[in-house]
Amino acid sequence: MANLKEIRNRISSVSSTMQITSAMKMVSAAKLKKAQDAITAMRPYSDKLTELLQSLSATLDADSGSAYATQREVKKVLIVTITSNRGLAGAFNSNIIKEVIKMTSETYANQEVSYLAIGKKGNDAFKKTNNVIDNRSDIYDHLTFDNVAEIAEMLMDKFIAGEFDKIDIVYNKFKNAATQIVTTEQFLPIVPVEGEAANASDYVFEPSKLEIVEQLIPKSLKTQLYKGIRDSFASEHGARMTAMHKATDNATELRDQLKLTYNKARQAAITNEILEIVGGAEALNN
Repeated sequence: MANLKEIRNRISSVSSTMQITSAMKMVSAAKLKKAQDAITAMRPYSDKLTELLQSLSATLDADSGSAYATQREVKKVLIVTITSNRGLAGAFNSNIIKEVIKMTSETYANQEVSYLAIGKKGNDAFKKTNNVIDNRSDIYDHLTFDNVAEIAEMLMDKFIAGEFDKIDIVYNKFKNAATQIVTTEQFLPIVPVEGEAANASDYVFEPSKLEIVEQLIPKSLKTQLYKGIRDSFASEHGARMTAMHKATDNATELRDQLKLTYNKARQAAITNEILEIVGGAEALNN
């Protein structure tokens, strides 16, 4: 059995860790509320804008379609990996990295795949492949629509220039504090809807549908990327709050076990001292 000093040191170390994880949990909980409100308010607008854009795009003739909807033979693919800059968030980052690796080795096994990293963890995971075209981890320092729009414009320019034939976004979609859903969305080319949802013949457009689509597409794409990053941002705080909550519970349980071990060891030491005293007294009497 470990001596009393070692056990006391372990109790002190676990208690310090517990205080840190508890503080991190409270910080993440405070940040989560703001991030959750932001994505909850934005999601209906983003979804409706995307639905409108896809419906309009589906009704356009192939020759008059936007360049952003151009379907080309997929030879070069860009995957936008949205992770966090910090760890201690459970499987939040590893789930994204695993999904991207799976896409690279299975879905795009015959294509040339490059990555755009949004978040240091994604950049650290893929920079060794030498296929990371840019690292935009700085976006979290000032997470605004304008800053994200710059990244979206860069992606649109690269698609129009033919540098990439397809661009996907992989991120954690926020469901609740304990649940994040790994989501893959096609960013470019735009995916038109099919069937009844694509029927927009009952509407009169002014100006023309083509002009509306051309003005709507850049705004929709910027909003889609901003929503993905906002979703990931809220998911990060939810995942970290949950992870720190579990870590605090585990530290509390370990501390209680160590205290019980310490008390048993202390009682054993006291018993041994009493036995030594009694034995010494008996020896003197004899």
